[in-house]
Amino acid sequence: MASTHFGYESVDEADKARRVRGVFDSVASKYDLMNDLMSGGLHRLWKAYAVMVANVQPGQRVLDIAGGTGDLARAFAKKAGDGGQVVLTDINEAMLRTGRDRLLDAGLALPTVACDAEALPFASGQFDLVSVAFGLRNMTHKDRALREMARVLKPGGRLLVLEFSQVAPPLRKLYDLYSFNVLPRLGKLVTGDEASYRYLAESIRMHPAQEELKSLMKECGFGHVDYHNMTGGVVALHVGVKCE
Repeated sequence: MASTHFGYESVDEADKARRVRGVFDSVASKYDLMNDLMSGGLHRLWKAYAVMVANVQPGQRVLDIAGGTGDLARAFAKKAGDGGQVVLTDINEAMLRTGRDRLLDAGLALPTVACDAEALPFASGQFDLVSVAFGLRNMTHKDRALREMARVLKPGGRLLVLEFSQVAPPLRKLYDLYSFNVLPRLGKLVTGDEASYRYLAESIRMHPAQEELKSLMKECGFGHVDYHNMTGGVVALHVGVKCE
């Protein structure tokens, strides 16, 4: 059986999705609180920038993959308006329930679908925009997921990938110290789960760096790809345009 990585650990491909699901089952109820604590609130600015770059227009159709607690979906829905549609998906049902409930609390009843990004249950050429925020690094076959995202986009449609990336060299020692010492302890204190946040730190290091992800997106059907570094490369926003 083929193997892949789960953080720094080598695991069977068939086992990775189950273990990732366990991570997010464990942290779903306090996911947004932990994001605020571990980023100092910066994740809200990163997402706001992604929404600005997305520039969703009234009437457009948007697919938010690995949308978790629904913050991006909520922002996109306000832009798309009553004539548009935003679909929230996640492979993890606990995260999806949390997102659906928060959307309902905000007065939004959006379609929510539990699905695997590597086999999206949507017809080809359906969406003007696809987004995936802090989810791509957890996918077993990133190339399959990216090709699926390209498939469901209309010609000329755009993919936004917001993800942790490779920090600038002057920041790396400090970033490693924070990631492997502070972050797991914070996770244990707030959620009672140290291991999930150690996996988070490891999964970031195993994710393709900016130029590597750019090349992969081009190989998977995106004719033009740019990326924008934020906070010294802690996070990067990749924007790909589907080939006509």
